[in-house]
Formats: sequence, C-alpha cells, structure tokens
Amino acid sequence: MAKDIEVQEQGEYSAKDYQDPPPAPLFDPEELTQWSFYRAIIAEFIATLLFLYVTVLTIIGYKHQTDKTIGGTDCDGVGILGIAWAFGGMIFILVYCTAGISGGHINPAVTFGLFLGRKVSLIRAFLYMVAQCAGAICGTGLAKGFQKAYYNRYGGGANSVADGYSKGTALGAEIIVTGTGINPARSFGAAVIYNEDKIWDDQWIFWVGPFLGALAAAIYHQYILRAAAIKALGSFRSNN
Repeated sequence: MAKDIEVQEQGEYSAKDYQDPPPAPLFDPEELTQWSFYRAIIAEFIATLLFLYVTVLTIIGYKHQTDKTIGGTDCDGVGILGIAWAFGGMIFILVYCTAGISGGHINPAVTFGLFLGRKVSLIRAFLYMVAQCAGAICGTGLAKGFQKAYYNRYGGGANSVADGYSKGTALGAEIIVTGTGINPARSFGAAVIYNEDKIWDDQWIFWVGPFLGALAAAIYHQYILRAAAIKALGSFRSNN
C-alpha cells in the first residue's frame, strides 16, 4: 500500500495529493505520426463492431422466442434482464480488452465527455467517433447478414420512441438514464442498416440525449468532483 505521507530529502513531511494530468491539446498533429494512435482507432472500431453484433442478435433472438404468433410466451427467451446482461457484459469485456489501447470508449458520448474534460484531443475524439459509428454499422450489417429473415421481421434491434411516450419524455430519459440508447453509435448503426423513416425520425433523440448527459457529467466531474473552479479561484487569489 502506498504511503500517504512521504519523507522528502530535507526531512520534511508532505501530504500526497492527486494531481490531474496536463490537459490534452485541442489539436495535436503529432498524434497522426504515431502507430499507437491508429491502433487505438482500430480498437474502437472492432470493439463497437463486436458490441453491436452480439447485442443486436440478442434482441432479435429474444423477440423471436417471445413471438406469440409462433407459440412464444413472455416467459420464453433470455428476458429483459438477459438483454441487459448482454449489453453490460459486452461493455465490461470490451472495455477490459481495449482500455490499455484506446481507453475503451466504445461510445461517442463517452468520447465527447472526455473531450470536454480535455482528456483527448479534437482529432482523436473525431476519429474515435467515426470509428465507433463505422464499427456499429458493420456489426449490425453482420447481424443482418447471418439472420436476415429474423432481422427484418423483428425490427433489426433499432431504437425508436415506444408507443405511448412523447419525444420530450424520451429525450429526458436519454439525458438522465439514457435507456437502450446510451450509445449513439449503437442507435446509428442499427438505423443505417434497418433504414426506416420512423427510426430516422427519432434518431436525434439518441444523440442529443446522451451528449447532453455527457456534458452534464463532464461539468460535474470537472467543477464539483475535481473542484476545478475552487482551485482556479484559489490560484487567482494567491497570485494577487
């Protein structure tokens, strides 16, 4: 266990305190010359591809097993909890595998929040989002390729506002809890492959909601948890 108090060469005691790493530059052209940068983008692409492939097929499989027109019941299949385990389990595994390579974002909203917190550069954030969306499209495309009949019959795992709920209610849920659309790339990939008007009409909700949630989380972390505003005020007073 690391000691909370360390002895300096002068024999004085100094309490350790966590120091934030320096903020990432807004533009960092040097990243473009590093193989680790492109390896991170590839990791984000593959991780999002696998995430969409497994989760979309899980949703389609559940809908098929509970389809009452073919004798299914609500008790058949993995259930809503099983779908949640598929999503959560895949995120757990993929973040574990890619955290040391790309940071394990696998989500444009996560990347956006980290960009706002100055943890990644604009170039990295943009290319991460492109890789995530491309991976989502490819993962959903693979799911459709292997199970085309079930994919078309059961909605392709695409997100839309459920009947009986307004778009305002859905947007509020996306901001606070985010629901099944916690990942904008997941919603986008399924929408591109399924490609129906209702899905596209609701698509903005699954981008605006998570991005506003990421903005709120970044502000909370930066100015409340890390107390950046108080530190900045203290620094200003000490300089004057």
